[in-house]
Amino acid sequence: MRATELSELAAFAAVARHRSFRKAGEERGVTASAVSHAVLNLEDRIGIRLLNRTTRSVSLTEAGELLISHLDPALSEMAAALDALNRYRDTPFGKVRINVPNSIGPFVIGRIISPLLKKNPNLQLEINATDRLVDIVEEGFDAGIRFGERVTEGMIALRIKPRIRLVVVGSPAYFETRPKPATPHELKRHLCIQNMFPSGARYAWEFEKDGQTVSFQPTGPLSLDDHELMMQAALGGVGLAYIWEPRVEKAVAGGELIQVLDDWCQPEEPLYLYYPSRRHMSAGFRAVIEAMKAE
Repeated sequence: MRATELSELAAFAAVARHRSFRKAGEERGVTASAVSHAVLNLEDRIGIRLLNRTTRSVSLTEAGELLISHLDPALSEMAAALDALNRYRDTPFGKVRINVPNSIGPFVIGRIISPLLKKNPNLQLEINATDRLVDIVEEGFDAGIRFGERVTEGMIALRIKPRIRLVVVGSPAYFETRPKPATPHELKRHLCIQNMFPSGARYAWEFEKDGQTVSFQPTGPLSLDDHELMMQAALGGVGLAYIWEPRVEKAVAGGELIQVLDDWCQPEEPLYLYYPSRRHMSAGFRAVIEAMKAE
């Protein structure tokens, strides 16, 4: 088999996996048009249409389904054969793609990046930070990071961090004209920065103390889906923010923010690095796992 034919088959497999020329191109490091051209060449060469294309979607034909059912195992075996050579290298190599929630990325994976890449100069680390729920298999990631309750069933999960929590903070200037809340019920008398999911939906502030749980839906003049912006807004005295504790630790220690309702703020579910299978695990991915364990 010629190299161009193998490249065309790999391009088709990427499109079949993502149902998108753009995402297939991102995975392969080429443009969407290059992927489309490769698949067209493959279809012309074999004389069979493999994909149904519209302006809004891509789907497999019956022939395409048959081809990918045979092609995926073959490509996996080739990847495993190449990975078997890793033991002959001094350091791991290749690309590792990780998905992590944007709101916790800096203090969950940020500190391992520099030492990991210095130790493994042939490793290429690609981190996608988004609070959107991602199917790591469908979108071509090696692993993801999530809280325990959001890990997809059937995944291998490695606990990676002590439990962290969301806390309520406000600036000294804000509290000059308002009393500090002693219970979550008193938050209704305060200006609160609303937390949004990437979808635009708002989520409630959750509290627990001595077996009592309180869910508070904040109201206020500002809604944000980015925790860094929430902290900046709180520093500016816009209102109270409900934000990850590691993000505001320095500001609280320096007196720039005041933490309230501390005894009502309980840790979230543990964080996990999760991935589909231990089979065909690359040396690069093993290096990432070891770095996460050490951290």
